[in-house]
Amino acid sequence: MRVLMVSTSYPRDASDWRGIFMAYLAGALARADQVQLALWAPPGELHACAAFATSPREADWLSGLMARGGISHWMRTQPLAGLAAAWRLLRLLRAAYRRLTDVDIYHINWLQCALPLPDNGKPALITVLGNDMKLLRLPLMRAALRRAMRGRKVAICPNARWMDAPLRAAFGDVATVIPVVFGIDPLWYAIERDIRAGEPRRWLAVTRLTANKLGPLFEWSEPLFRDGARELHLFGPMQENIAVPAWVHYHGSATPEQLAGEWFPRAHGLVTLSRHAEGRPQVMLEAMAAGLPIVASRMPAHADIVADGVTGALCDSAAAYADALRALEDIGTNRRFGAAARAWAAREIGTWDDCAGRYVDIYRRLLGRDADA
Repeated sequence: MRVLMVSTSYPRDASDWRGIFMAYLAGALARADQVQLALWAPPGELHACAAFATSPREADWLSGLMARGGISHWMRTQPLAGLAAAWRLLRLLRAAYRRLTDVDIYHINWLQCALPLPDNGKPALITVLGNDMKLLRLPLMRAALRRAMRGRKVAICPNARWMDAPLRAAFGDVATVIPVVFGIDPLWYAIERDIRAGEPRRWLAVTRLTANKLGPLFEWSEPLFRDGARELHLFGPMQENIAVPAWVHYHGSATPEQLAGEWFPRAHGLVTLSRHAEGRPQVMLEAMAAGLPIVASRMPAHADIVADGVTGALCDSAAAYADALRALEDIGTNRRFGAAARAWAAREIGTWDDCAGRYVDIYRRLLGRDADA
């Protein structure tokens, strides 16, 4: 199967956090039997069995897009310039689709990248993240997407089940909606945690620093952390002008190897109080695979992952947040929740190779091929 995968996000190298999940997915698909993968994306390191399909001019422009934080961040922070960039992206994609004709199926990441699909009847698998759902609120966007989907077999694949119903309502008559969860790198499953009584109670927050991604993290945490009995360690790139309080241990961006080797093994858990339009936050899945309990804001994307009272706690108030931290600072409780989180991740998510297998099964269905062929 000749697959053209399209993504506007891709890491430049192993130390780049941006779009790292796309590198994991592309590598897994390149390893999959019967898949010949071409990738249209910003330049970076790619599995030897795959090939970049971007022209030098496209690669330069996409590199600049990555440097600005991606199309969504650009449009949010500089609406007029971001709108011009979005139009430029669609023009580049239209030219690329017309040029790259040696393809059996399109694997398109994010709804907007499906808008310029050529009228050639070739099937498409379109992934959807939580932020994509905002796109559907724009005038005429649903009509434009439906037009791009007509005349071909389409599978829309959100990475979380909570998006299933609204996507079926919007596109159920022109596409099949099949939720597909992403995978988890074996690095996280291999972590051996070692939390001990008497050591600092370290809690981790790994996120892009924006007001919506942080939510009430500083407000709710200050009375619980400012005396130093607990430590809040914050990791992630500064994408908005956020004032980080002095009692927060802010480390900037960290590589997966740094988090897995230095921080996850000795932490009590992962905290996220995001108000952002999340899909299925990858860092939460990785933390669960590492055996970390999760303390998260109560929202559909988090409730889709965290079993409240089993693998972590969902909080809708500062008091509930404080209670969750105290409960999970009991070593026995913490280990029990962490073991349940890891077991859930292994059973329900698996690895990136498992994820690639889920996508390959859908490719075969769209192409009318026997799943066992």
